Amino acid sequence: MAKAYTCFCTSSIHAGHLNVIREAAKLGELTVGVLSDREAIRYNRFPLMSEDERLAAVRAIPGVANATIQRDMMYGDAIAALKPDFVVHGDNWADPEAPEHAIREYVAGLLAEYGGRIVDVPYTIDPEARRIDDLDRERLAMPEYRRRRLRQLIKLCPIVKTIEAHSGLTGLIAEKTVVRGGDGRLDQFDAMWVSSLCDSTAKGKPDIELVDMSSRLRTIDDIMEVTTKPIILDGDTGGLTEHFVYNVRTLERIGVSAVIIEDKTGLKKNSLFGTEVAQTQDTVENFCAKIAAGKDALRTKDFMIIARCESLILERGMDDALARCRAYVEAGADGIMIHSRKKDPAEIIDFCDRFRETDKETPIVVVPTSFNSITEDELAAHGVNICIYANQLTRAAFPAMQSVAADLLRHHRALEVDSRLMPFKKIITLIDQ
Repeated sequence: MAKAYTCFCTSSIHAGHLNVIREAAKLGELTVGVLSDREAIRYNRFPLMSEDERLAAVRAIPGVANATIQRDMMYGDAIAALKPDFVVHGDNWADPEAPEHAIREYVAGLLAEYGGRIVDVPYTIDPEARRIDDLDRERLAMPEYRRRRLRQLIKLCPIVKTIEAHSGLTGLIAEKTVVRGGDGRLDQFDAMWVSSLCDSTAKGKPDIELVDMSSRLRTIDDIMEVTTKPIILDGDTGGLTEHFVYNVRTLERIGVSAVIIEDKTGLKKNSLFGTEVAQTQDTVENFCAKIAAGKDALRTKDFMIIARCESLILERGMDDALARCRAYVEAGADGIMIHSRKKDPAEIIDFCDRFRETDKETPIVVVPTSFNSITEDELAAHGVNICIYANQLTRAAFPAMQSVAADLLRHHRALEVDSRLMPFKKIITLIDQ
């Protein structure tokens, strides 16, 4: 009997999936793959159900003879194990412009080695299917789902790729940017960083904790309204402990996944200034007390308080940085962020290696703004769990807007700048209609 194979990464089975199953079952004994959690977050969106739960749901569908976990988005493991005569998929991946098209080409190459072939099933346009997809997206955005997702990602991903967002539009860019790598695999960002520097800059204000929490929360709300990915908030120093406790409860309630606070006191100045401006590092005792108070205020185990150590920025030395970070973990910190102004990543690598000698579990966060030559894979190899691209979208937008504004004044018309502008029709495709 001929063998047919198809794979789903969705948590909800709707009419479109059932149509693919019906067509595939006509071709032979049908095995349905369920894309693993780890691959699903690269390929599409975070699954609402675990891979085991999705596997059980697929097995219960009439016409499915077998079900299995597919651990490679390129189908390599499934095709090698099953040698299916047919791989069946919706015809959306046949579009050369679709990110998934490279996967189709790769699958076709694997099947050609032994005479198998692809069957493209016309994509189902169904209002109920669209409604189910919309409901899944809304559930992913709900606080109880979004808040816990960062912890889940840390367990699933070699490194959690995080990009700054300071508005609804930049949140959509973080949410929807998908690229196809040289090997055909799809990739996307895992989480968003709401930076005080970028939030302040977008409002035209200095980065000195001048923008209050109420304003920061409005920015977060704008982003949350149109996205589903977890949010890490730059909490500056955390402010007074009494204020920090209140803010932690608010952030936890609305669905933020983590806050990062730095061990400085007084008027906050951006770390990129280092020792060029007066900056005061908090005592270990005071900062540990703030961490402990924040942890005591939490109502769930999902929300993370991450301690940012400024010892390397302030040139206090590696031993001071390590001692502080170990104390912060002892006080209850759910992760450590270590920062450096040096362009050479050696200092950060040395810290991570030495920290991991005694602590294999606590998540490490880095922001490779200055030491930007190091890759995510290299960071992960030294025990880093979260990589934050903390200000690149803001820095990309500012010179582009300034250049266009200058040329409009220079030429007294818009023709000369038009080739540098994205058509608005393309921009609004980001926005769900």
